[in-house]
Amino acid sequence: MLSGLLLLLSASILSAQDVPVISGGLGFLEGKNTGAYQFQPVVAPQFTSPIGRDLLFESRFYFGEGIARQDGTTGSYQGTFFRSTQYLQLDYIASPHFTFVAGRFLTPFGTYNERLSPIWIQNLQDSPLIVPIGDPDGSSDGAMVRGVVFSKSTVQVNYLVYFSAPTNNSQFLSSRAAGDRIDVYFPTRRLEIGTSYTRSLQAIQSNSVGTHLWWQPQRFPLQVRSEYAHGPHAQGYWMESTYRLSQLRGADSLLGRLEPVFRMQQTFRDNPGPGDGLPSANTQQADFGFVYHLPHETRFSSSYARKFSSTGNANIWDMSLTYRFLFPAWRGHQ
Repeated sequence: MLSGLLLLLSASILSAQDVPVISGGLGFLEGKNTGAYQFQPVVAPQFTSPIGRDLLFESRFYFGEGIARQDGTTGSYQGTFFRSTQYLQLDYIASPHFTFVAGRFLTPFGTYNERLSPIWIQNLQDSPLIVPIGDPDGSSDGAMVRGVVFSKSTVQVNYLVYFSAPTNNSQFLSSRAAGDRIDVYFPTRRLEIGTSYTRSLQAIQSNSVGTHLWWQPQRFPLQVRSEYAHGPHAQGYWMESTYRLSQLRGADSLLGRLEPVFRMQQTFRDNPGPGDGLPSANTQQADFGFVYHLPHETRFSSSYARKFSSTGNANIWDMSLTYRFLFPAWRGHQ
């Protein structure tokens, strides 16, 4: 997970001492959707701690206060506090080929949920429309095995399989399901392709499948990310590209801190699926925006999206200011 990479970074800073790391993000999010404003201060803390030589404890939480007008566009502003446990897991790292995970973890269907959902990483404030396909809850309570099938200088193949148990607790909401994901990465081309599969084992069983493609060329700071997913009631795709202008005068220059973002996405409704989290009709949406990388791990982003649907077209405006923090829980021994 991203917090695992975070641990490696912190370890180099702390002379490889086994010191727990507290990290995460603070943010202020603002949005306007079809004339309705909403504001949301957010804190999303992470805690990562090695336990001995082979165990790693990871957790991330989300606390926010949604502030909006009582009647959408009129009336006084009211706040609603919400919180969630996004993951709370223990990893047993037996070898590069085998890591056993138990607890609550981010459902690994596709790539967005695991890799791009933190507020200090996401380029656009709103997640893609197809994210609920594969798991509408976002997290799973159960067990997972993941690792590297084989790795060479030209190709690396990664795998994971998981099982999730049903839970009705609001902080640990989860569905009964099982699934897998295969990623194939080509280091010399910096290209990754992969597939995802989930079998819902609830009262009404169903299958969801997906595929993804990521590409980041070596010669220029372009990133291309895309996913396609097909669920029991709908299907769709999203494609997102960013290009940081760091080649103009350096990454720390006035223009070099600017990163334009574009996302195109569509969903197609195959049959009615109430409560699946997807648009109720075929939808097209184009997002345009930018991320400005300020010093000290602070980012400002702004975007505009135009949504087209038979249920009504909409203009969506978003702005956010986020700060990434990272520090050891205590000082390590030299």
